[in-house]
Amino acid sequence: MKRFLLVTLAILLVLSLSVFGKVKIVYWQYYFETKVKAIDELIKEFQKLYPDIEVEHVTFPYEAFNEKVAASVPAGTGPDVVNLYYGWIPKYVTSGYLQPLPENEFSDEYFQKNFFPFVAKGVEFMGKRYAIPIAVRSLALFWNKDLFKEAKLDPEKPPRTLQELVEVAKKLTKYDKQGNIVQAGLATQPSGQGHHWIREVLVRQFGGSPYNDDYTKVTYHEVPEALKFYTDLITVHKVGYPGFMNDDITAFTSQSAAMNIDGSFRIAALKRAGINFGVAELPEHNGIKSNFASFWANGITSTCTGEKLDAAIKFVKFLASEMVMEMWLEKVGELPANPAVAQKYYNDPIYGPFLRGLEYAHATFFVDETAQRKVMMDAVDKVWLKGVSPEQAFREAAQEEQEILDKFWMSVGK
Repeated sequence: MKRFLLVTLAILLVLSLSVFGKVKIVYWQYYFETKVKAIDELIKEFQKLYPDIEVEHVTFPYEAFNEKVAASVPAGTGPDVVNLYYGWIPKYVTSGYLQPLPENEFSDEYFQKNFFPFVAKGVEFMGKRYAIPIAVRSLALFWNKDLFKEAKLDPEKPPRTLQELVEVAKKLTKYDKQGNIVQAGLATQPSGQGHHWIREVLVRQFGGSPYNDDYTKVTYHEVPEALKFYTDLITVHKVGYPGFMNDDITAFTSQSAAMNIDGSFRIAALKRAGINFGVAELPEHNGIKSNFASFWANGITSTCTGEKLDAAIKFVKFLASEMVMEMWLEKVGELPANPAVAQKYYNDPIYGPFLRGLEYAHATFFVDETAQRKVMMDAVDKVWLKGVSPEQAFREAAQEEQEILDKFWMSVGK
């Protein structure tokens, strides 16, 4: 009997060590179906490599995500690793949610070897880096080839210039007897990627720059032609309007919009929807090309320490590995953040236009991405809904955004 008890105790001891010997970390991201499924698969692969680490995957609706982080991290009940939009980094840092990446693990050489150059700058705040991405994004023009055929347009020839974009969009727009749009030639949704297209693309193509070099001053109001081009699509050419079919994504996937400017993250969903679509680089203007680069990145929260910190470092490095980037491109559609991995897809008809766009893309430095996005959305609404001139709307937007910048930089002592 004694021997039986000793054997039982020994087995229980081994089992308890195997359970309690595991380090558990919690990973948070907002709910986006393809990303959630991909991370679930990747966690299984990671745990095969590191059987002593358990990763719990938690998701929240996008609209509630920042609120959840704000409520949980300071209380010590939130994630160890958090997926965040790069434009949130300044706010997350000043709010105390993130810790800097350890420089011995994430050196300058590590960034130079593994990422496009704009990534290191995009994750840096006040001289320290706070996150690393799996993938990066740029914008491109999506067009529905079947709707092009219906309009007797060449389905293999998308518009290459802004002037051609307007002309083609007009031919693709359909109206009912009352003059209401029933098929948009071009989706216009500033709350989606429209505000980026205005700020980082159209402003530069019309000869300006959205901000000064250190992002302390707003300068986009100096080229009101950029906002006018965008709002003319709605008010003058009448090829689309914000909220048509609820949003640009719904309009394009339901084949009620013939063209849309969107990010590479949309590819997987469009393929699943079975739409006969093409992808082209953003239309240029007077020979000027521009694009907007962005990314979601994985950072380590300020409350993650000790064994959890070691495990978190391993996890974020795994998520930034070349193998994961290859899988992420296939499953999610976002572009590899590593130029060496991305190079393989430059001639791909779907991924190639996005990757080529990265060569001349700009990643906006946001101090408060949500507030800055709203400023641009409001500018469009003022022109479209209130009849304000694009010049005045852009001036007012610049004043509002300058106040946001001034308040932020004053708070950090710059």
